[in-house]
Amino acid sequence: MNSKVTAQLGKALRTVVRELRRFAYTSPIPRVRGEKPGRRPRLGLALGGGFARGLAHIGVLKVLVENRIVIDALAGTSSGSIVAAAYASGCTIEEMASAARHTRWSSFARWTLPRLGFATNERMESLLSKTLRCRSFERLKLPLAIVAADIASGEEVIFREGDLMLPLRASCSFPGLFVPIEHGGRMLIDGAIVAGVPVSALPDVDVVVAAHVQCNALRRRPTSLFEIVGESFRITQNLNQSSWRDHCDLSIEVDLPDFRWDDFGRADDLIAAGVVAARKALPALRNLLQERAAEFATLEPRHAPQPSFAYPPPRTSP
Repeated sequence: MNSKVTAQLGKALRTVVRELRRFAYTSPIPRVRGEKPGRRPRLGLALGGGFARGLAHIGVLKVLVENRIVIDALAGTSSGSIVAAAYASGCTIEEMASAARHTRWSSFARWTLPRLGFATNERMESLLSKTLRCRSFERLKLPLAIVAADIASGEEVIFREGDLMLPLRASCSFPGLFVPIEHGGRMLIDGAIVAGVPVSALPDVDVVVAAHVQCNALRRRPTSLFEIVGESFRITQNLNQSSWRDHCDLSIEVDLPDFRWDDFGRADDLIAAGVVAARKALPALRNLLQERAAEFATLEPRHAPQPSFAYPPPRTSP
């Protein structure tokens, strides 16, 4: 079965599940203040990895916030998990952009003896403590899932509760570069190994949006171990894209052909690329939300399911 047929079947099944759930609930749902009567489609946003290139996700969020697109749930893997956590904690777009501009390799990494990795990301906890507005899932303003990978079993490990710091470090532990994170008897590495864009980690929502950072192949021969590992990583992710593309309603594609994995000094350019990609996808996203809203309008309010969260997006700084 080709990927196009699989994607169509996946969307059809999600529609059936949504209809069944609507009739399974009877409680009317509370509206966000100022929202018009009727149920607003709940949107889940999944942010993929990309190391420094993941800073482009800030630009994606910037466009959604400016256009009053409400995000009801987030999932993140690798560098996308940090951006997702910052937004879910209540950080404004400008606060996130400012933190990105001041981030360098030494802000979160320290070289170590190369046994299980050439560096440790222990410093990330200090960086995150200064950036995030809380340290636990329970205090977030939006539901969040952080994805890591179990290097022994190859399983997806999803964090939804407890302390934020260890899951974020685990999700960003790029194999070969960073020492894996030990937790609960497991050795955890970068979540992008098993979930390039973690759409499957989102809770039950009506519209699933993926933000994907596209990294092109090197235009020259690799000159370091890290470039070899990075290229292997990219090839694996490209081959496994159907695992998440078949389960999302819309993908925001951020094209970054001329950025390196460690281009932290180009934060503004990366954010700008995210803005371009999100603006390009905005008409399709609006149409999708309008279609879902029209479907809900044909149903009686008592049939609408109760959402677990319905917060308006954080406001950007003036």
